[in-house]
Amino acid sequence: MNTLVKHSLTATVLSTMIMGSAFAAPAETPPAFIKKVADGLISRLKADQAKLQNNPAAVKALVRQNLDPYIDSQSFTRIVMGTYATNQYSSAAQRAQFEKNFRETLIENYGSAFSKFSNQTYTLRPYKASTSKNPVVTLDFNNKGEKIPVSFQLADTGNQWKIRNINVSGIDLGLQFRNQFAATVKRNGGNIDKAIANFKPDADAVIDKK
Repeated sequence: MNTLVKHSLTATVLSTMIMGSAFAAPAETPPAFIKKVADGLISRLKADQAKLQNNPAAVKALVRQNLDPYIDSQSFTRIVMGTYATNQYSSAAQRAQFEKNFRETLIENYGSAFSKFSNQTYTLRPYKASTSKNPVVTLDFNNKGEKIPVSFQLADTGNQWKIRNINVSGIDLGLQFRNQFAATVKRNGGNIDKAIANFKPDADAVIDKK
């Protein structure tokens, strides 16, 4: 086989691999994905309810195990940092540190928001398929007759969906965390390093205001 043919075949194979990767799509539909995540987390919260009482470490471990694989922390980091995620305000190293710190509390915050509805039933709202890379799936939790909508915005990562934001009863947690981070930057005199080190997103504070 001459060199030209070898190069041609190599280029064809690589192109096929790249194209296949570029157009890969999650096998699950967005509603099926969210139902799997919700049912898995809620069933564990219910099954271990007695063990989880007054045991924040156990709650965090359970939520991390059942939710962490499905969170797109990079996308959420960009949402929360807002303009501070640009090169004008922060370096790549600072953004990486923010994501590392934020991920430690992100699961805790999602779990806190989610666990409030762990003893209620829910219905999945009708979902209209779209070509969006960030579809939204909404669950209506039945809390003593009151419907509480929890919407999940997803990210298409190529082979599976991941959660990039959550909205509880019309409250966008990503936006609220962004406001909290901006306030933290201000309290630290615009020092991004100090703001990143001191930032503690609080989902309970956001939801309890409603």
